[in-house]
Formats: sequence, C-alpha cells, structure tokens
Amino acid sequence: MKTIFSGIQPSGVITLGNYVGAIKQFVELQNDFDCYFCVVDQHAITVPQDRLVLRKNIRTLAALYIAAGLDHEKSTLFIQSEVPAHAQAGWMLQCIAYIGELERMTQFKDKSTGKDAVSAGLLTYPPLMAADILLYGADLVPVGEDQKQHLELTRDLAERFNNKYNDIFTIPEVRIPKIGARVMSLQEPTKKMSKSDANQRAFITLLDDPKQIEKKIKSAVTDSEGIVKYDRENKPGVSNLLSIYSILDNKTIEEIEVYYDGKGYGEFKTDLAEVVVNALAPIQERCNNLLESKELDDILDAGAEKAAFKANKMLKKMENAMGLGRKKR
Repeated sequence: MKTIFSGIQPSGVITLGNYVGAIKQFVELQNDFDCYFCVVDQHAITVPQDRLVLRKNIRTLAALYIAAGLDHEKSTLFIQSEVPAHAQAGWMLQCIAYIGELERMTQFKDKSTGKDAVSAGLLTYPPLMAADILLYGADLVPVGEDQKQHLELTRDLAERFNNKYNDIFTIPEVRIPKIGARVMSLQEPTKKMSKSDANQRAFITLLDDPKQIEKKIKSAVTDSEGIVKYDRENKPGVSNLLSIYSILDNKTIEEIEVYYDGKGYGEFKTDLAEVVVNALAPIQERCNNLLESKELDDILDAGAEKAAFKANKMLKKMENAMGLGRKKR
C-alpha cells in the first residue's frame, strides 16, 4: 500500500479553501492509502505567534481534521512537535540545502518582502517540510497548487541525499486535485483564499456561523455580466464560486451552469450560501463535541506514538548514512 503524508499549519481557524483543497481530499484518500496527517505547528512559529492562541488553534485544527471525516482507525493523525524526529531530520536536510534555492522559494519572497527583519526559520522551513514527508516514505503528497514548488525542492533534497549518502528516501509525487485545488479569495478572486487575509469578508472559516457565511457569500466579488458561467480567465469571481458549489454539492460545474441558465447572481449566491452552511453544520457540531471531550487527546496521543515509531526508523537510517552518533561495540 502506498503512503501519503500531508499537513496544515495551525495559524488560525482553517478556511473553506483548506477544507476543499486539502482535508476533503484527505478523507477520500484514507480508504486506499497508508495516511499520515499532521498539524504542523513547528512551521507556524516561523512567524510570531501568541502561545495561548497557537495552542488553541492546534487543538481546534486537530478536532476539525476528525470532524471533517478523518478516521483515526484508517489514518494516523498527530501534532508535529510531539514527534521530535521531524526537527532532527529537518536540521539534517537543512545542512544539504543551498541558500540560493531557499531564497528562490516564492512563499519566502512573498512573506519577507517589505519586512525589516524575518526569522531564519522562514527561510529554512522548506527542509523541515521535506523532513515531514521523507520520514514516512511518502509516495504521494496531496497539496494545493501553492505548495508545488516546495514539493519540487523536497524531491531535489531527497535525490541529493540519496546520491551523496545512501539511497534511503522514496521520491514523492505531488497530488493536486483538478477541481477546487485552489479556492480563491471572495474579494480578490485572482488571489488564494487565506485565513491571514486582513479582509474578513475574503474568506470563510469552517467555524463561521450561518449568518456570517451568508453575508460573506452575498458580498463575494462577481462581475456585471450576470451570467453563471465558468471562465477562470474572464470571470474569476463567478468561476471561484462555481468551484466551491461543485465540490460541496457533488455536482458538476456544467450541471450548475445549466440550472442557473437565465437566473441572476442573487439566486445563485443565496443557494450557494445554503450549500456551504449545510456542508459545514455537521463538521462544526462534531468539532465542538471533540473539543469538550478526552477523545481528542486519546487520538492524538496514539497518533504521535505511531508516527514516532515510523519516523524514528527513518531518522536512524539518516544518522547512519551521514555518520552521526556513536557506533557501539
């Protein structure tokens, strides 16, 4: 059985974009693959975080993973910092990464531009991401389009390590879903939906209440044409809303276009808001129940133990390959 690894940062309540582009895919994959899904909290601290808020976000994200359909009997769910092998392997891969290739990462450029100072971790976190993946021998990594460059670097680092030291790493393949891989901002539909957007109307979180969802959908940017039609280049706002509708209501974009032929954006947005509310209601209820129970901690404890067992095996191979530690007599 092939192995899958993926993770999400707990830097805020995850958005509809995270759900459509990542978690919904995870739920489908867990039936056919050996899956490791991680709350990557060590990546979150590459930028300043309030410790109490971060801890709350870590726990909430883990609960949302499960509430959205991840089954701990089928997949392994854990928190990155609770498996020390990630940081250890990350350092080892950082030592074979080149500054030039790290500086070329688009996300580093985006997050460092205009800043007086940025942390070294913001520059060097791609090798930690590579360690997350390579420790589990992942064959496939389901990610959004924005992470493709980092996966290419992961492949480069794995090949470099294999060639220089020992051939121990599986070279992972990127898995990007064709529809909904990148849910865009509701206010700037040429830009990815992000929970860090200063405009609160630009994104929907999985814990938004029905009134918030309806308000955000109805204020979403469209165009003056009034035709519900998918055309990502010329109608990015409407196309984004159609993608969300298609994924959450299990209808093809063509079916939705036919249904709204001759109807305006008002009716389309009203119906879409209802689709989103109905899709998120059971997730919100399950999440709230988990946050109030011991079940969540039990699942995370078991997940960390299982993940550490596998990660430590690969870490030992890495240490042996690089000549670290003592050879006992």
